[in-house]
This record gives sequence, structure tokens and C-alpha cells, in this order.
Amino acid sequence: MGKKKKELGFDSDGAKKVMRKRDYMADMSGQLALGLMANVVGQLTYFYTDKVGLAVGGVGIMMAIAKVIDALTDIWFGNIIEHSKGGNSKFYKWMFRMMIPAAVITFLMFTVPKGQTIGMIYVLVTNVLLTAVIYTMIATPFGAVMVVRTNSQVERSNMGIFRAVGNYGAGMIIAIIIIPVTNMLGGTQSAWIKFGAILALIVLLLLAICYNNGRKAKYSEDTETLNEVEEEEAVPFKDAIKMLFGNKYWVIVLLFNIITNVTNAIAAASGTYYCKWIFGNDNLVAITGTAGLAATLLGFVLAKPIISKLGIKKTVYFGVLGQAITCAARCVVPTNFMAFTVTSLIGGLVQIPLMCLYGVLLAMAVDYNEWKYDKKLVAISSGAIGFGSKVGGGLGSIILSAFLAIGAYDATLEVATTSMRYAIYGFSNYLPLVMNLLMFFVFTKFDLEEKLPKMRAEVEARRTGQNN
Repeated sequence: MGKKKKELGFDSDGAKKVMRKRDYMADMSGQLALGLMANVVGQLTYFYTDKVGLAVGGVGIMMAIAKVIDALTDIWFGNIIEHSKGGNSKFYKWMFRMMIPAAVITFLMFTVPKGQTIGMIYVLVTNVLLTAVIYTMIATPFGAVMVVRTNSQVERSNMGIFRAVGNYGAGMIIAIIIIPVTNMLGGTQSAWIKFGAILALIVLLLLAICYNNGRKAKYSEDTETLNEVEEEEAVPFKDAIKMLFGNKYWVIVLLFNIITNVTNAIAAASGTYYCKWIFGNDNLVAITGTAGLAATLLGFVLAKPIISKLGIKKTVYFGVLGQAITCAARCVVPTNFMAFTVTSLIGGLVQIPLMCLYGVLLAMAVDYNEWKYDKKLVAISSGAIGFGSKVGGGLGSIILSAFLAIGAYDATLEVATTSMRYAIYGFSNYLPLVMNLLMFFVFTKFDLEEKLPKMRAEVEARRTGQNN
């Protein structure tokens, strides 16, 4: 006889625990696969221009068109998934359907044909297929998995931490290995194609691991009953959107995603401008980057105890106010490199626990949907949040460009003009300060954490009444 599995018990809110270590690791493998797909797209501009020989301007236009289409598909695919059948298992079934296409398109990203016109068309089509179709049709239901997999806030927080590690790890892997490995293979387009083949197999393996675990997942003590509840009647798209905007907590999470993605998009680029034009040496980015990496690793170590100690809402406060304080310090001493490095380190550290809560906050908003409407609207809620994240990233790029334009930015100068310096101060220090204070204000209205246990009890009572 096999060894009987130890019961996991209940969390402090009385929700049954269902996640074991292997479940967290398998779930993280799904996020790692998605992270590899997303981060390799960030390296493609260099590949298209320097290895394939496509014109920079044309590549930029094709990538921008693909981004617009990508942002528009999240809600649409969320609605498609919402109307599909299969109870809780349907979210993993979409991963199963898309994992081979995901591997194939990952490989095809590098097999760009020679010639400007055909090459540009190929770039547009493959980027749309990867980001707007296949990635979205995996990521949208995968984001919903956290809602249906467990009702425990503790386990949802743990899943958020593991997913954040997987996503960040994917970014680090691509950033560190792609150039050295492709150079080792010859540095040509052929070398990148070989790298793409290896990456495609890794993506396929990771998605297969996640799916294999998910298809056998135990969602609650009474799986059969839960699946009956989850197979809810589909809601028309227009009515579903109206319901979402009638859920103030979902609106708060949407705003939170938009604002954080605006600040993240700006932060990703601001360090290089700051080091080059304020400190006079863009090689200093290596030092600030190393400090940021150390802070990130420490942040992941501390994320679980911080979230456990503070809870969801106070962890958000910890992140946004901590970041606001570091930005305020840089406003006071904007030209001190040591102050810039230390504040960047602290700012990165306090942001990591907050980053681990994205999925948890969405899950809480979906729980409120069920209490208010008797409909979870899981997939379309996740898809609409994905739309908000992509809009935020796009807005961040636009805002950054606007600051540079207002500051009359001129890359050919040896020394920054006064207007250039103030533009850099604006998007690096003052804007993040304002945005983080705005996020704090928005989250003062998020009082769902303390209400959820009672709401879940009411939902369970309604279910019991319907089944009797």
C-alpha cells in the first residue's frame, strides 16, 4: 500500500489547503515558460536589425502594430474562455491545446526570411501569433487558475511568490544567456535559430509539466460539488463587462495594474538615462543593476514573511509608500550616485512582496464577483486585467517619450542641457513619487481582505441551500 498523504489542514480564515510543494513548483514552471516567451520578444529588435538585416524603422512599426493588437485580444479571449466548457479543468485544457503551437511559434520567431518586405510581413505575423494569440490564450486562463485552484489566501500568496520568481527568473535567464549562447553558436541568424529550437523545447517541457500537474489537481475537499458550481452559466460579453465595472475591487485592481505597469515601464529605461546624463557614465548601470539584483533576491526571500506578517493591504502600503519615500529622497539629492544606488536598492526590495500579490488581488476581486453576482467571471476578469497591464506598459513608453520631447532631448550632445536634466529628474524621481502616492490613495478603498471570510461563508450557505 502507498503511503497516505498528510492532510494539509486549513488556513487562519478556515479555507481548506490543497497545494503541496510539487504543485507550487509545477505552477511556477508554467509561469517560467510564459516568462521565457515574453522576454525573448524583448530581444527580437536586436535580432531583426543586427542578425537579419531589417530596417530599424520598419521593425519598430511592425512591433508597435503587434503590441496594439496584443492589448486588444486579452478581453476577447477572456470572453471565449469564459464561454468554454469543462469546469475548473478548462483553464488547464487551454494550456494543453496551446503548448505545441507555443513551442512551434517560439522556434519560428527566428526563421525570418531574407528581404525587407517579406521579412517585415513575417515579423508582424509571427509577433501577433506569439503575443496576441498563443501567449494570451495560455496566460489568460493561467492567470485564472489561482482563483479556482485554492480558496486559501495563504496558498494564493505562496503561488504569487512562486510565479514572481518564475517570471523574474525567466527575464534573468534570457538577459544573461541569449547573447553569449548565440555568439558561442556562431553569432549568425543560424545560431539564433538553433537557440530558438532549444528554447522551444524548454517551453514545451515546462508547459507540459504545469499541465500534467493541473489536470490532476485537487481543488477542494468536495471536487465534484465544486466542479458543478464552477460550470456556471455563461454571461454575455456586454453584461460581463458591466458587472466587472460594478465591482469596485476589480476596478481598484485594474487601476493598480495600469499604474504599476506605467511606473515599471519607465523604471526599466530611466536608469540608463540617469547614469549617462546625470552621472556622466552609462557604465554605472552595471553597479545599479547589480544592487537591484541583490535587492530582488533578498525581496523574494523576505516576501513570504512580510506578506504573512502584514497581510495583503498592508503589504501593498509597504511597497508603494516605501517606493515613494525612496523617490522623495532622490528628489532631495538628485545628483548623488551613492544615494541613487541605495534608494534604488531599497525601492527594489520593498516592491518585490507587492509584485507577488498581483494574482492574489485578482483572485480576491473574483471572489467578490461570486458573492455579488453569483458569477465568478474568472477568465474575463483575468483577461481584462491583462489588457490593463499592457495598456499601462504602453502608456509608460508614451509618457517617457513625452518627458524626453518636452526636455528637448538630444542624444548627440556631450553634456545634458538643463531641460534634459529636469526631464530625467521628472520621469525618474518626481513621477514615480506621485504615482506611488496615487496607488496608496487608490488602495485605501480596498477593504476586501477583512470581509472575504464572511462573504465566503454566505456563498457557501447559498450553495448549500441550492443543493438541498
